[in-house]
Amino acid sequence: MSRLHLTFACGDYDRTRALNEETIRPDGIDLTYLRLPVEETFFRMMRHQEFEVAEMSLSSYVVSLRADPSPFVALPVFTSRMFRHGSLYCHADAGISSPEDLRGKVVGTPEYQLTACVWMRGILGDRHGVPFDSVTYRTGGQETAGRLEKASVDLPDSVRISRIPEDKTLSAMLVEGEIDALCTPRVPSPFVAGDPRVRRVFTDVVASEKEYYGATGIFPIMHVVVIRRDVYDRHPWIAQSLYKALLAAKEEAYANLYDTSALRFMLPWLTPQLEEARALLGKDYWSYGLEGNHETLATFLRYHHEQGLSKRLWTPEELFAPESTESAVI
Repeated sequence: MSRLHLTFACGDYDRTRALNEETIRPDGIDLTYLRLPVEETFFRMMRHQEFEVAEMSLSSYVVSLRADPSPFVALPVFTSRMFRHGSLYCHADAGISSPEDLRGKVVGTPEYQLTACVWMRGILGDRHGVPFDSVTYRTGGQETAGRLEKASVDLPDSVRISRIPEDKTLSAMLVEGEIDALCTPRVPSPFVAGDPRVRRVFTDVVASEKEYYGATGIFPIMHVVVIRRDVYDRHPWIAQSLYKALLAAKEEAYANLYDTSALRFMLPWLTPQLEEARALLGKDYWSYGLEGNHETLATFLRYHHEQGLSKRLWTPEELFAPESTESAVI
């Protein structure tokens, strides 16, 4: 019997590399792995549903659930996790010396519904006294003018939001002080260039993120893997097959990362940093599945709903293909 051919659009990650290199193959499936930048993958999947399987922003996926039927079915595979305290930047003369000072400021964001920004708005509200509707938002291209929301949003009147001029970028506006701050997953170019007019809001990012994890136990989830619904409806078995293969690929990446014979990545203290992460977050710190991730997902879904991006409060169990959340036991 021939294997099912599927295209999988995803980033170039250690945790998925075994699928790209075909050292691990999902049962019954031949994958064409397309290594694409996350913005391109998300845009093409949300706008045109070009791929059978793709990495997707957690926020964009939850936004897509409002359609009936929704166009995608997710797997509890988290291709990206990241603390995002380092994603907040400000103009040096904006009067922002602590996160609490963001209240009442003008904050840029490439798209309101970006997962990283949903997380940071929620964290600022929960822990720093900056409710999501206490700032004014400006949206648009960070480095190139003309960026649009890839998923349309219908926000409550309490959200003060408008697009920047079509010929401007958020990075340039931050440098010139036309916006006070910027929340973005990608490091803005003036910060990379060392422009003294741009700095991070959290001055000690690592200490802030460790303190946050110590208080909450949350390692934020950024991306999931989705299957196009028409493909899933025809072949529901692929959810379990893909989940098992992606889990095996992640386990292989764990082992490779702790191989001290030669460093896999150009980080001088990779091994002690890995050991520190395991001591703080646990051995399976990048866990897949619902178990161990329920509170993290529930917190994100609460933020998403509170910020006007989802019309009802979803539960973690409603997000994923049921075939990927349980398995046979012998």
